[in-house]
Amino acid sequence: MRLIGLTGGIATGKSTVAEILTGLGAQVVGADALAHEVTAAGSEAVRVIARELGAEFVRPDGSLDRPHLADRVFADHLLLERLNAIVHPRVRRLMARRVEELAAAGAQVIVLDVPLLLESRQAYDVDVIWLVYAPESLQIERLMARNALGREQAQMRVWAQMPIEEKRRLADVVIDNTQDLGALRAQVEALYHALVSS
Repeated sequence: MRLIGLTGGIATGKSTVAEILTGLGAQVVGADALAHEVTAAGSEAVRVIARELGAEFVRPDGSLDRPHLADRVFADHLLLERLNAIVHPRVRRLMARRVEELAAAGAQVIVLDVPLLLESRQAYDVDVIWLVYAPESLQIERLMARNALGREQAQMRVWAQMPIEEKRRLADVVIDNTQDLGALRAQVEALYHALVSS
């Protein structure tokens, strides 16, 4: 079994690469999806968020007010760190269980899709780290278009993460996503086929 750590910066195209890998037969376990799972309405994580960060982030039905929380944490680094300290350990535990289940079922390639993989590398025991790369200026433009954000909002979200150029230096493999989808797909397919045939 091969375990790939897939990461990138916000709006670099990591989700698109994860979809391509799924189409090639890899089993993808996404941290963002698991984060939604562990912060489902009425969950323990949501109760802890309400208690430690503030009831303003939880709606009357017990669900997380994600847009309000995102606006606040991307403007307040300390608040983001406190949120991550609540959510990330729960995500890692659930991810480890999913990997065990997939390995037991005979999966040959498992991809851990983790936005903050390089920031918390010691927490993930992967064989190789693949980074989906786009320069910061392109991240900001894509984020403005994708999320209908103003430039300042988009910059704050990009700047809340480790700089993409630093991630580029730390990754084992860099997937360039500055061109079109066809070019991206060709890179991912070549990398995947090289991995499974090695």
